[in-house]
Amino acid sequence: MNAELDCKMPFLDGYARNEEVVYMLSKAFIPYKGYYSTPFCRWQGAMANENSIVLGAKTAARWIADKSWDPGIFDYLVFGNTISQLHQFYSAPYAAALMGCGGIPGIAISQACTTGTTCIFQAATFVETGMAENAFVLTTDRTSNGPHTIWPNPNGPGGEVISENWLMDNFNADPNVGLRMVETAENVAREEGISKEECDHLALRRYEQYQMALADDRAFQKRYMFAAEIQISRKKSILVEEDEGIMPTTAEGLAKLKPLVPGGVLSFGAQTHPADGNASMVVTTKEKAAQLSADPSIPIQVTAYGFAREKKGYMAAAPVPAARMALKKAGLSIGDIKVIKTHNPFVVNDINFAKKMEIDVDSFNNYGSSVIYGHPQGSTATRLIMEGIEETVMQGGGYLLWTGCAAGDCGASLILKIG
Repeated sequence: MNAELDCKMPFLDGYARNEEVVYMLSKAFIPYKGYYSTPFCRWQGAMANENSIVLGAKTAARWIADKSWDPGIFDYLVFGNTISQLHQFYSAPYAAALMGCGGIPGIAISQACTTGTTCIFQAATFVETGMAENAFVLTTDRTSNGPHTIWPNPNGPGGEVISENWLMDNFNADPNVGLRMVETAENVAREEGISKEECDHLALRRYEQYQMALADDRAFQKRYMFAAEIQISRKKSILVEEDEGIMPTTAEGLAKLKPLVPGGVLSFGAQTHPADGNASMVVTTKEKAAQLSADPSIPIQVTAYGFAREKKGYMAAAPVPAARMALKKAGLSIGDIKVIKTHNPFVVNDINFAKKMEIDVDSFNNYGSSVIYGHPQGSTATRLIMEGIEETVMQGGGYLLWTGCAAGDCGASLILKIG
């Protein structure tokens, strides 16, 4: 690798392949079972009144105790959320204190739907450069009862304030293009000639894949899921142990639903819903990962990250260039990937991805995806990635590719080498 490139990316292994430079992470690992996700609850459900920073940190503390780990082993916290909560100003250090991690430093990341992925990559770069040895990734969000922000506007008529509903106002209009998120997906559907019948078929397929995770008394979900403890009163608390608010889906029911946009292809049944929940992951060195792993014979290496921004108003197309970037950096092709998981707020995302990557749209997102169990934003990708890890382990190891879109026509992708 030449000196100029070496200066630009000193923490990545670079080598030439087919006259291109390939960059791979090599030192960051995830312990097998060094992660968890709470169930996701449809908004205004069981988690609706919980501060997501507090709930996320206290859940992490319970999980660490359940592992019989000393929280003092962690030296850096990467905190991700998108919907502001009380004391958001302190986010990462506040969460670290509630976790019992003492005075460790941290960083807060907010990247809409790809927050979890970018948090994992941020933690990996800190390990890669030696800035941290044991990084803890905590991602959480509460879309329920979202904040309403008010800014002073002395020049407004009568001093009228400027206000914003964090969730609804931003779901309903990208300020850069003036479109609802569903309209950006409809743009992709129109350009690619995707029909409502295709969307309905895939919505049902994704629901059936989620049912795989519920088989044998939720055997698959129990591989990674950890209950959330919700305080009902000073003397009473409950454990939320299963996803809440999943809508039953049938072919007949989907066929009857009208598109949300006149002339469009996406109905209510072919898109995700806001949700609440949290998910965490440990990113550490190879040696420490082996010590913390539930099975040291299953190494999980963070290999490559990709990002992209599509043309204005085409958010649903962004997972494709993001995935291609990650594959290029890893020196892989889509054929090298064993398991694919995506954030699919609209089934159009997956149909477009399958067409562009020339793969079977029915073949990926086994055991669940955000179009079915909802989208807490900050923790969505984190849960999807750990589901992908578990599926890859069940298949004997290989490469896992996660990719998804994010607000602002952006996308991100992550590749892990497992086993």
